Amino acid sequence: MSQVLDIELCDLDIKNNSISHHTEKYAEERLIIRRGQPFNLILHLKACSKEFKPGQTSFTLIVETGPLPRKESDTKVSFGLSDTVVDTEWSASATNDSSANKVSVSICSSPNAPVGVYSLTLDQEGQKTSLGEFTLLFNTWCPKDAVYMRSETKRKEYVLEQHGQIYRGTHKRIKGTPWNFGQFNSGILDICLKILDDNPKFVSDADMDCSARRNPIYVTRVLSAMINSFDDRGVLVGEWEDFSDGVHPGTWTGSGAILRKWAESGPVHYGQCWVFAAVACTVSRALGIPCRVVTNFGSAHDSDANLYIENLYDENGERISGGDSVWNFHVWVDSWMTRPDLGTEYDGWQASDPTPQERSDGVFCCGPAPLKAIKEGELTKKYDAPFIFAEVNADVVDLVQLTSGEFVKFSGSTKSVGRFISTKAVGSDERHDITHQYKYAEGTEEERRVYEKAQHHNKLQQKGEEPGLHLKIRLADNMMVGSDFEVYAVLTNNCEEAKTCTFLFFARAVSYNGRQGESCGFASDKLEVASGEEKHLSLKLEYKSYGSAITSDRLIQLSAITIDKQNIHYNKAEKTIVLDEPDIQTKLIGDARLNQPLTAELSLLNPLPETLQDCSFSVEGVGITDGKLITKLVGAVGPKQKAMASIEFSPTTAGSSILLVNFDCNKLHNIKSSIEVVVKE
Repeated sequence: MSQVLDIELCDLDIKNNSISHHTEKYAEERLIIRRGQPFNLILHLKACSKEFKPGQTSFTLIVETGPLPRKESDTKVSFGLSDTVVDTEWSASATNDSSANKVSVSICSSPNAPVGVYSLTLDQEGQKTSLGEFTLLFNTWCPKDAVYMRSETKRKEYVLEQHGQIYRGTHKRIKGTPWNFGQFNSGILDICLKILDDNPKFVSDADMDCSARRNPIYVTRVLSAMINSFDDRGVLVGEWEDFSDGVHPGTWTGSGAILRKWAESGPVHYGQCWVFAAVACTVSRALGIPCRVVTNFGSAHDSDANLYIENLYDENGERISGGDSVWNFHVWVDSWMTRPDLGTEYDGWQASDPTPQERSDGVFCCGPAPLKAIKEGELTKKYDAPFIFAEVNADVVDLVQLTSGEFVKFSGSTKSVGRFISTKAVGSDERHDITHQYKYAEGTEEERRVYEKAQHHNKLQQKGEEPGLHLKIRLADNMMVGSDFEVYAVLTNNCEEAKTCTFLFFARAVSYNGRQGESCGFASDKLEVASGEEKHLSLKLEYKSYGSAITSDRLIQLSAITIDKQNIHYNKAEKTIVLDEPDIQTKLIGDARLNQPLTAELSLLNPLPETLQDCSFSVEGVGITDGKLITKLVGAVGPKQKAMASIEFSPTTAGSSILLVNFDCNKLHNIKSSIEVVVKE
């Protein structure tokens, strides 16, 4: 009789392993496990096989990952049987069931093993038998894994949750947009692994890259570069103006369609910051890295790294274009991991940003940088801490360039950047404010101390400020897109003497990233304001003027400026308004039952005084539409008329889920709503 076990088949026990490893939601029928945690398989022996005897029968297991598995890179590991498995390295133990002619094998991976697809081979005295393949992920449930989280509710939120809220708007009008991350949908995990395999570091040195995938810091930095397509064939192309040859960023409702489109045909047109961040969150969660989407309101883009955002004006109050900008909001991701390269005090949330803004080490990527380093102004801590620090902490300075060439400061703010930093709350759709995790409270001694520590040098002149004039902007109550309304600039003279000045009031379309668009309103007056007097300057904003100027962000920036050239005194107030959008009405017809047709009736009232063209409704839901986007074309809808559609689908998963609804047309983008759907067996 042979001296080796004669194996008829290997049962990878996918169902039980998936449940214990929290991978049962993946749609693939294959073994997906998390590192640093035992999994079991059953060897079925042929009737004529040698009997397995614990302590006497021995064999070696070999695991390999990547195209060039090497022992030196830990991409190939051989290990024998022990009495019990250990959770610090690859190990295995086995027991027999002689009556059933089976051998149960327990295998534990190293908590520091590279993630990826592995082959598993059994070696008996040189005779090798393939036992199959498995996919190894990061493990937030394993205390020895770099991504370990203590809280079970947070693990469920930041790794297992497939729905989310992404916050947009302005700091005074924050609105959550629902998003389907869909990390467990069919095919998505393979696409996430393909992203790693398509990154330039893998192409140039596959062995080094696969070995480095043990480290969530490395993987997160690769994803930051690969979610955008600037330096490679990454997932998304960024665009903020012309979307005619692609999909408008506001149309997307989930990551699945984007990732599938990339896998089929390369970089997807188009994305903006919230789309980049949402896709990065999907990929991170799919690979097992805890991740959350973060929105920063009043987000600075400091192009010259001096921690100041300089707004330049000429003597007539006209804006002079410059490299710095303040975005109404900007979205990135935080990922949870240890930082052994920096010290334990920097463990925890790390900010990274896949939106292409500035190059880091020659590539458009950003992070991961510890939130602790950002909060304390420790700008030498990698990666890209200075840029992220400026996004939430930069001071804003308004400067007038005189005809002599001299710059004079006339206004500024230490509080307008980095406000209401937001993420979805754990276990609910409520907004959770995490500003305190990024910075000390504005104006406090600690906040100024950190800023001064981070600030290199400032040569700006501190001339020309006029504390005696107070300027503010008042808005109308109803500012629905399509309507006409009035806004007011209010000037109050708190000086003891009268003041004479030129009063200017500008309205200009603006994108959420601060990019100036066309003018859509202007008013001016030359006036004398007595001591204690208040003067108003009204500006009527009409749809016929702003309708063609605004972007899909529906933002209008109002700027009020007073100019006293004789005394070189300038004053400014600024406010960005978000025009209200129409609501989508959603009604479900019938009971939501597993694999039974269900109809959603959708409607939206056209608020514009013109016909909407190319109207469509789309719906998407995890377990409701099989993770796919279903679109119904509506066509043209006249002024003040309703766009209506009925969309049928059959839920594939029982339980509670979210149906996301999107309306799109030539004049209105980013119109979204959601409804909970409870699917019965």
